[in-house]
Amino acid sequence: MFYADLHIHSRYSRATSRDCDLPHLDLWARKKGIALVGTGDFTHPAWRQELQEQLLPAEEGLYRLKEAYRLPWDSAWPQGEPRFLVTGEISSIYKQGGKTRKVHNVLLLPSLEAAEKLARRLERIGNLQADGRPILGLSSHDLLELTLETCPQAVFLPAHIWTPHFSLFGAFSGFDSLEECFGDLAPYVRAVETGLSSDPPMNGRVPQLDALQLVSHSDAHSPQKLGREADVLETELSYPAVKRALETGDGLWGTVEFFPQEGKYHWDGHRNCGVCLSPREAKALENLCPVCGKPLTIGVEHRVEDLARRQPGEGPAGAKPFVRLAPLATVLAARLGKGEQTKTVQGVYEALLAQLGPEFTVLRQTPAEAIASLAGEAAAQGVELLRQGKVAWRPGFDGEYGKLSFPGA
Repeated sequence: MFYADLHIHSRYSRATSRDCDLPHLDLWARKKGIALVGTGDFTHPAWRQELQEQLLPAEEGLYRLKEAYRLPWDSAWPQGEPRFLVTGEISSIYKQGGKTRKVHNVLLLPSLEAAEKLARRLERIGNLQADGRPILGLSSHDLLELTLETCPQAVFLPAHIWTPHFSLFGAFSGFDSLEECFGDLAPYVRAVETGLSSDPPMNGRVPQLDALQLVSHSDAHSPQKLGREADVLETELSYPAVKRALETGDGLWGTVEFFPQEGKYHWDGHRNCGVCLSPREAKALENLCPVCGKPLTIGVEHRVEDLARRQPGEGPAGAKPFVRLAPLATVLAARLGKGEQTKTVQGVYEALLAQLGPEFTVLRQTPAEAIASLAGEAAAQGVELLRQGKVAWRPGFDGEYGKLSFPGA
């Protein structure tokens, strides 16, 4: 069993950390305990050049970082070598059905050679150099068709499907069904990425998703954000095995999930007005902000309610397992009463990883006593409460992440 985070970005994407390079992605994959990482941004020519220069072929369709680029990490635990799988996200903005559509899709490819071939076709359509996540005036249907024509072994994933502004089911520019978006090619979409602001019970209320695999990734814009969501795979390390797992469920154990309230579009609201509302509250106000009177940013829970055909708590038979987690630094900050980026929190975080193992190990398996010996009782209790789901959230809304708190804190 291993963790895979297949939707990330390089430093060539807008609003990303300059540390989103291969050495730092490799380092933080080791710190998190992630065995397989997407490269992100395969369409960008400069990033593809770096991939060619710094990666070596490993298992079929996978790559590893050359030793000369590997950053040291002082850890008491044995360190594996993370693998990279070629991936990229494309933003399609186009007119369909009398409406402007804005949909993001993630592509997984079997090799750097396939990435080069597909990028050559896409560069005839739009500018691939301006952004690692390029904007193309190509419909989702036509992007899928072009991808399958160029690389039949590609995996095509609609990205963060509920996000309000740029997704398959987005409140502002999306669709109400897979078929409406992809037409006759809808059967070639076999999995969807559910995004940070929803979780499997929410998605389980929407029957049209029953035949699809539900996958989760971080969409990380900095290496430290790797693994905030991830797939949990029980298969060999190879592109064909990963493709089979994501498209059929064979080898996909389940997912690691954000608490949905943690996501920055869970509820409705207006960040500038300080207004955060549940879907019921927003509907009572006809989806208008009570402060400025303008339309609210409709969140993920509201949009799920629109398309749900099952009641809360109902879901399909045979749904995959999942684990809800919050980032370790978030837990430490809440329990220690300090900011995540303070020296206190970062010092404790690094000590835990160096002595007890990667972040996923600490969050899921390390005995509380071992955590307490390094970080104190408050931190250890925080991890225990997290494992039990005994946490509270101020829900995220309109681009603002939710805020974690603990009972009695």
